[in-house]
Amino acid sequence: MLQFLQSLRQSFQDLLPIIVVIAVFQLLVLKQGVPQFGQILAGGLMVLVGLSLFVQGLQMALFPLGEDMAYSFVKKGNLMLLLLFAFTLGFGTTVAEPALIAIADEAATIAASGGVIEDADDARNSYATGLRLVVALAVGVALLVGVIRILKGWPVQYLIIGGYIGVVIMTAFAPKEIIGIAYDSGGVTTST
Repeated sequence: MLQFLQSLRQSFQDLLPIIVVIAVFQLLVLKQGVPQFGQILAGGLMVLVGLSLFVQGLQMALFPLGEDMAYSFVKKGNLMLLLLFAFTLGFGTTVAEPALIAIADEAATIAASGGVIEDADDARNSYATGLRLVVALAVGVALLVGVIRILKGWPVQYLIIGGYIGVVIMTAFAPKEIIGIAYDSGGVTTST
């Protein structure tokens, strides 16, 4: 119970900057009251408790399991298994990322309203799923390259600079309709 209370406190500290920014803009910049304050407060408490339970679950189950699996891969000495694990871990966690799910759904709605895709449930679902899969594939490959970088001892700066150069080049050739969502999706997935 003490661990959960500490998790609640940590989650509140993590959410506090977001709360402060929204409050400042709502009350001081827009000079508006908070509409449906009770509903927003209840939803905020649900987010706080949900985030705390999620983090607690990760710490109790997934982190120890992942640590044990990583040690087992190292003991086996099988590079292909380690690389496969890195890729599937990056891919799987990204596909399941709640923030990416939300932004993909919103991007599909915007694409439909802008006439980029058909305004039908199937088209929006297909667009959102495709976006999630592409981002997950990219994260899986990035994790794979990261593991190889660690094993080979490559300097991280080269990969970061190369990655940024690649993004700038791709941006120049990408359709303008996807540039914003591409940057947002990458940021949401990597928490930047």
